[in-house]
Amino acid sequence: MRNPEPVKDTSGHVDVGARLMLVLLCFIWGVTWPIMRIALYEIPPLSMRTATAALGAMTLYLFCRFQGRSLRIAHTRDWLHVTIASLLNIVAFTVFGSFAQLTAATSRVTILAYTMPIWAVLMAWALLGERPTRTQTGALALCAAGLTILIYPLAETKIQPGIWLALLTGVCWAGGTVYLKWAQIKADPMAIASWQVTIAFFATLGCLLIFEGGPHFGAADTKALLATASTGVLANGVAYGLWFSIVRRLTAGTASLGVLGSPVIGVIASMLILGERPTAADFIGFALIFAASACVLLAGKAPVAVTTQPT
Repeated sequence: MRNPEPVKDTSGHVDVGARLMLVLLCFIWGVTWPIMRIALYEIPPLSMRTATAALGAMTLYLFCRFQGRSLRIAHTRDWLHVTIASLLNIVAFTVFGSFAQLTAATSRVTILAYTMPIWAVLMAWALLGERPTRTQTGALALCAAGLTILIYPLAETKIQPGIWLALLTGVCWAGGTVYLKWAQIKADPMAIASWQVTIAFFATLGCLLIFEGGPHFGAADTKALLATASTGVLANGVAYGLWFSIVRRLTAGTASLGVLGSPVIGVIASMLILGERPTAADFIGFALIFAASACVLLAGKAPVAVTTQPT
């Protein structure tokens, strides 16, 4: 199957709205990491993730209905694309990310999951022909330097399984982002987001029934239940709606690098909410990653991918 190539806008137009959406997205996803850890203290990972997927799917569905958006996906091949994107973007990310937090510090998992931009820029260059701009190349270098500073101390000790799961989370997310951009699905982006989260719900529900035997919420306190609810509505509902709209409006590389503010916010939130205390090397790494995000978000003439599909 041959997909239409995205048309590049070379006029220097800056999609300010998409960048503001990125800022909001960074805040939601960043704060969600420590909140999710609170839920995991009391609720098994698959039970928690099935609940958040259900809440996210309902949030997106109601949002689409309220705005009068069409949920129709016409072609069988587009349903296949949506399913594959859901498995990479949401199922792999949420399941691997949740299990990673069981054996590694939330701040570390947050940072390593956001190696995604490195893989996304490289995949987009190889598969979509999105050659990195100078700004993106500089941001990528800052990101790589920051991650090196963060990961290097771990190499001197036994690396926990959660570290590898966190890295795998980033790789899968990058693959899903680039795949979605390549697939050029002809449907409303909010509908695509809604169906992806819905598919993720059924996938995680199947895993829940196989590995946990059913949902386990009986021992959870009010704080854990509220953390699960907020994660579902905000991170799996509102945030995914923002993300899949952003991917349609910006290049995969720009969108991916733009979310680098999330791990910085996540680490700060982990310090305030969970009491984690990063080292001096951590702070240097965080500063470099934040600078990488600022480079992309404040860039004056980053190319925008313009598609012919409905928005």
